Amino acid sequence: MQTTSRPAGSRSREVSVQLLGGFAVTCADGPVDLPVQAQRLVAVLALQGRTGRRRLADRLWCDVAEDRALASLRTCLWRTNKALPGLVETTGCSVGLGLDPEIDVHRLTDAAHSVHEPARVAAATEVALAAGELLPDWEDRWLDEERERLRQVRLHLLENGAALLAGHGRFGLAIEAALAALVVDDLRESAHRTVIAIHLAEGNVAEARRAYTACRRTLQRALGVDPTPQTATLLAV
Repeated sequence: MQTTSRPAGSRSREVSVQLLGGFAVTCADGPVDLPVQAQRLVAVLALQGRTGRRRLADRLWCDVAEDRALASLRTCLWRTNKALPGLVETTGCSVGLGLDPEIDVHRLTDAAHSVHEPARVAAATEVALAAGELLPDWEDRWLDEERERLRQVRLHLLENGAALLAGHGRFGLAIEAALAALVVDDLRESAHRTVIAIHLAEGNVAEARRAYTACRRTLQRALGVDPTPQTATLLAV
């Protein structure tokens, strides 16, 4: 990928940071090619916000002495801003992202907060449908908690959005969202219930029974348990 750079005086703020499904930084001129450590620097700042230099250096270079880690951070800051001037900025002893980038993780969490607004439920659900796993190809241990947090955010958004859309008669998008939640976690019984409830709301009893049977088989195969009464009573079975 060709490195994209802009003059230091550029006023463009059309910068986006993608972390869901894979890492990418894009500006008005196209994709920005960042070194590996610069990518990790941007990812940490996008997820955690402005961070102290020492903490940031320890996060990214935890296996070396502090003075070497801080030196590596200085080099990384320089290389990052060489690729895209102003992408990172330092203030005192802390580092943050500059250029006011759009960050897909923030878009997902914002959608989760707005899903109960009638005018925004469809758009919020679409955001969850488009989202992927947080940096799936990275093996950094510090990402584990963030991955699980965002997985839960996405699952709840898909389920809540599906239920609300069904209530508004938007059955097509509703069932798409509910089934997407099952793709993420097919052992999530609340997602199975959402699928069943949508079929029933649309008047498709046979589809609802098939969904219940799939739920029961999945739980029996993986966990050796039957669906809870909360699920079974949807069909009075």
